[in-house]
Amino acid sequence: MLNLLRKSAARKDLARTLEQQLVARARQPHFFAMLGVPDTVDGRFDMMALHSWLVLSRLKSAGLDDAAQALTDTLFTSFDEALREQGVSDMGMGRRMKAIADAFYGRLKAYGAAKDENELAQALAHNVWRGAQVDGNAKALAAIVINSRASLAACDPSTGVLDFGPLP
Repeated sequence: MLNLLRKSAARKDLARTLEQQLVARARQPHFFAMLGVPDTVDGRFDMMALHSWLVLSRLKSAGLDDAAQALTDTLFTSFDEALREQGVSDMGMGRRMKAIADAFYGRLKAYGAAKDENELAQALAHNVWRGAQVDGNAKALAAIVINSRASLAACDPSTGVLDFGPLP
């Protein structure tokens, strides 16, 4: 029983560590200042979802499904806390969390379905810029994501250290 609790605590610690790095990357000013990602609650959510997809994909490819679930739980706890800080009442929380979950998993599905950089740019334009045409910003973000996937593939996420690679 104690081993199970230790494993659970270690998994939660790993999830918190990964979330901190994911959030730090998603909040890089480059995305908002240079690529025109809207610096709004929605724009920040989109960057979180995008980077979550990268990390969750890496965890699953490494066979760390338990860590992926722990990270997902940690992310949704953070979403819940953010809504409460914005003043959402308990009465509206369930509806809001369902909308967030639908948006989050919809984005994961869209990014995962992209077969190449062009399809990824289309998915990004649709989600990040709310249906805009693919432009230089969407293509640049898609290129960053492709490079980040390669950098993440070279690291071992079980150590708690993520390498998203450099931003241009």
